[in-house]
Amino acid sequence: MTVLKMEVTAARRSFLCDIGFWADRTALHEAASQGRSLQLKQLIEAGASVNMVTVDNITPLHEACIQARPSCARMLLEAGAQVDVRTIHGSTPLCHACASGSLECTELLLQHGAKVNPSLTALTASPLHEACIQGNVDIVRLLISKGAQLEAYDVHFGPPLHIACAKGQVDCVRELLLAGANVNSVKFHETALHHAARANMTDMIELLVEFGANVFSSDNLARKPVDYTSPVSPSCICLQFYESNPLSLQQLCRIRIRGTFGTRASDVICRLDTSQRIKSYLQYCGHASATAVV
Repeated sequence: MTVLKMEVTAARRSFLCDIGFWADRTALHEAASQGRSLQLKQLIEAGASVNMVTVDNITPLHEACIQARPSCARMLLEAGAQVDVRTIHGSTPLCHACASGSLECTELLLQHGAKVNPSLTALTASPLHEACIQGNVDIVRLLISKGAQLEAYDVHFGPPLHIACAKGQVDCVRELLLAGANVNSVKFHETALHHAARANMTDMIELLVEFGANVFSSDNLARKPVDYTSPVSPSCICLQFYESNPLSLQQLCRIRIRGTFGTRASDVICRLDTSQRIKSYLQYCGHASATAVV
């Protein structure tokens, strides 16, 4: 039977400023990354530090999360792994879990107190941004329910709604809008609708407009969303239609009501003393048409 060699580090070990000991990469990092739960358990029982970091401050927990290894992540957390430790780029294990699309790792980290809104740096995006990039609507919904900031501003992507549109993640866009994200938020005067037009996605354009997106908004190049579409393309025709045909008074009222309620809109609407048909219309259930409540 092969005896497992319980080495704390696979390479050199030094002391780096105030973050403690670091190594090029430890056996613990390797086991967590590759999902080798038994080896990880043996290493921990042998005294290996679960908070050992590499020179770029990556811990075994980061490795387990970026590779979507929930069983390894659980083992590390139960052994005392720091849940919010940050890499030199500012990413937390929760950022990595969302980037990998692992709902299990995300739930586990939040259960252990992970910050859903870690401070942003110039080199990292928020967990919500990462989830929107991957298009994992379940993770997006979970983060929102835990208080994720809908307008968290990333220097590269702007707010989460922008990156969800740029990546064509319609379901994530819908969740953000239903939660109260600002449909007309800007980055360099560019709106989510500019991204949707550039992505040539008519369903996303229609969704944004239904939530009050301004089809006439201009970016810092003085270009409207329609200016980013190809002539006679479906997106171009769709935007031209909305430019020529304003939303109905009924639709505008829905936007106004939801805007007044803000991020509490869904909960407040459910408690309104009115018909279920009107509630469904206000909640955009099934993309209800303007005639649905007549």
